[in-house]
Amino acid sequence: MIAINPTDLTIKVDPITKAQAEPILTAIGLSFSDVFNLLLRQISLKHRIPFDLSDTQLTENGYTEEFEVKLLVDANDMHEAVANKTAKIYNNSCELFADMDAEDDEID
Repeated sequence: MIAINPTDLTIKVDPITKAQAEPILTAIGLSFSDVFNLLLRQISLKHRIPFDLSDTQLTENGYTEEFEVKLLVDANDMHEAVANKTAKIYNNSCELFADMDAEDDEID
């Protein structure tokens, strides 16, 4: 086995971004060093940045504006269905998936 000595790397990070990311990383048991090692390993393996760098603007929740609008419309529709007692209630995931399969069969 070849022993590799770690190399120090100094980076500058926006303090707000760091403060927002730190509790998430702590919760999943990763350090900033772990994350940067993972990032650099993925770049090395894929020969590219391993995530989309397009100019698509995302909402503060990380969604495209179109997707977030659809999500909110769907949530409001579901809220109305529950309030009007027209929402279908499932007792387990098997019932849900069976219903979804039946809907797919109707579409085909």
